[in-house]
Amino acid sequence: MLLLVSILSAILRYYSYALVVYVIMSWFPRTYQTWFGRQLAQLIQPYLNCFSFIKPLGGILDLRALVAFLVLDFAQYLLLTLV
Repeated sequence: MLLLVSILSAILRYYSYALVVYVIMSWFPRTYQTWFGRQLAQLIQPYLNCFSFIKPLGGILDLRALVAFLVLDFAQYLLLTLV
């Protein structure tokens, strides 16, 4: 059981890192058109689409990634405290 929790915790941590990289890539033009950007988008976009009900503030600042990161962090915290 502890091994499974450790593996799931590591997956959530690496997914959080991937989410941070995805957000940083949005600051640079044409990074999503690279091979790495397309692969990362296939991994991250389905999760971010779960938060599509959150509208950007002023049409500029998109908080979906922040909320998604907080949910991932909370899930990892819950996983570690339940065991």
